[in-house]
Amino acid sequence: MADIKDLAPLDVNSATADMLAHAVRDKGKKKFDDFLVVDIDAHVSESAFWDEVTDFISSDVWKYNAKSFKERGSANGLSNAAPGLLYQNVFGRVPHSGITRETLPQGVHKQAALSRRAMDAMGIDYMTVFPTAMLTLGVHPQPEVEVLIADAYNTWLTERVLPCDPGLLGLLYLPFNTPEACAPMVEKFADKKGVLGFTVTSTRYKPVHHNSYMRLYSMLEERNLPLAFHAAFNWEDGSMAQLNRFLSMHALSFVHCNLIHMTNWIVNGLPERFPKLKVIWVESGLAWLPYLMQRLDSEYMMRTSEAPLLKRKPSEYITDMYYTTQPMEMQHLKLVEATFEAIKAETQLLYASDWPHWDFDTPSTVYDLPFLNEKQKRNILGGNAARLFGLKDPYQAKAAAE
Repeated sequence: MADIKDLAPLDVNSATADMLAHAVRDKGKKKFDDFLVVDIDAHVSESAFWDEVTDFISSDVWKYNAKSFKERGSANGLSNAAPGLLYQNVFGRVPHSGITRETLPQGVHKQAALSRRAMDAMGIDYMTVFPTAMLTLGVHPQPEVEVLIADAYNTWLTERVLPCDPGLLGLLYLPFNTPEACAPMVEKFADKKGVLGFTVTSTRYKPVHHNSYMRLYSMLEERNLPLAFHAAFNWEDGSMAQLNRFLSMHALSFVHCNLIHMTNWIVNGLPERFPKLKVIWVESGLAWLPYLMQRLDSEYMMRTSEAPLLKRKPSEYITDMYYTTQPMEMQHLKLVEATFEAIKAETQLLYASDWPHWDFDTPSTVYDLPFLNEKQKRNILGGNAARLFGLKDPYQAKAAAE
């Protein structure tokens, strides 16, 4: 009988490669050694670098206010994150989802070094990063603070983190509660190195079809910059507040916010008004999409007069948009296969890890699906993202040369 060895305990001092030992093993098997792998949803831990972020606040008064919070014992001054309800690390059992004390090389930003180690461990060529605590900034009680923090975060990311590694990319934060601030944000950051497009954090209550956003959508469409809607949880939402377990709220909240925004987006005819604007729906999983396709088609066919801008059924617009894989619901593979077919996954689905969060998915999550052929795997893991964002695929060029 082979010797059985205990696994080394994982804590905040553990190396990323140890955290991702199974991914390193899969990479070693060369499962997707010649595939372009583009991660469309990973995260930075901006809270761990909050002093750096708030240093970029453009208002001296608000910068002072942010620093004064720290002097009184609050590490993330001006943020509206709820530190008493941080269940993501499963009561400390998933240490890599928070602040880490991993030993890192000198001379490169700590966040960039951490992201690079994760990319190397999982075999990822490009990693697109989003904020973490700021995903709930859309329900901040002070809209002007959202604008200031969005600008500070975007500046920090594009000046301190993305330049450290050509594989790091960003879909930058839009202060969506203040529509008049969004267009200047695009103008300021669109041409920065590593910027792929822009993000609306979906935990908010602003209707996406309001006329005040039309200038923003037109600008993004004209510049060929994709718009992502990144979901998050919000236990303070009236519906979610009825749920007494993090499991229950987490299962529904990440879907609920994007479901509302997509319904408004389609029924109010935005795909017809901005037909070339590329829209991505991030971190809601996939199981909700066949549900919404069927519900909206059924209602639309009975009440077409209420959606006069539509020229096709809602489901046809849904299959024109883009989706990220994570968190992919894997318990019923036949349903997963049917969902892939329904949303035209071969051309519209983008791999996402959600690293370093507790429910992250490695590239093998996609590669090991038994119903995908090699072309479909290659497209979902990186090919679709390369076409969407204009990224270079060195593996494709190599294969063509051979």
